[in-house]
Amino acid sequence: MKDLCLFDLDGTLTDPKVGITKSYQYALSTFGIKEELNDLIRFIGPPLRDVFKESYGFGTSDVEKAVSRFREYFSTTGLLENEIYPEISEILERLKGYGVIMAIATSKVTQYTNRILEHFRIDEYFSFVSGDEMDGSRTKNGKRDIIRIALDTLDPNREKSAVMIGDRKHDILGAREVGIDCIGVSWGYGSLAELKQAQATWIANSPDEMLRYIISD
Repeated sequence: MKDLCLFDLDGTLTDPKVGITKSYQYALSTFGIKEELNDLIRFIGPPLRDVFKESYGFGTSDVEKAVSRFREYFSTTGLLENEIYPEISEILERLKGYGVIMAIATSKVTQYTNRILEHFRIDEYFSFVSGDEMDGSRTKNGKRDIIRIALDTLDPNREKSAVMIGDRKHDILGAREVGIDCIGVSWGYGSLAELKQAQATWIANSPDEMLRYIISD
């Protein structure tokens, strides 16, 4: 059984589709770019700055302007245009019963993450939240540093059996970089091909299957 579970947030515990796609749409409109919400779904998960730089070719100043506009919408409205996935609360309660230590490891800014966890009343399950800073400094190397910070805080001597759980390749690659197992979940926003190519240790097709991987010997 795993002693320590690090959970991604978006696409793993909650479905943020409406709030995030509307925030991207709002930010891009500043630059005269019109996008349909469904065309923005692929950007759920990766760090904001990477999306604006790599997918739209923005320079440094425009990236920061776009991030600011994204947060203008997200922090007031988009944050709670969000739903917790079915069965997640029950699974967290069961893991608590098994004595598993749980934490959040997300590319989302920590203060936004805390507000979302509190809104869905699942904050009590998590011993630590490892999220990004406003300046994006913790996601410059993908998800690796986010995961490492959580491990350094909760298992500094690396004595626990840990697993990262997420829906995108960034979660899987980050876990592999720090040397822990990873569960790719298929109900989020990464395709099955993406999770396999990133070499997830396991792929779970339901929260119950995810639980079985965590508690199996």
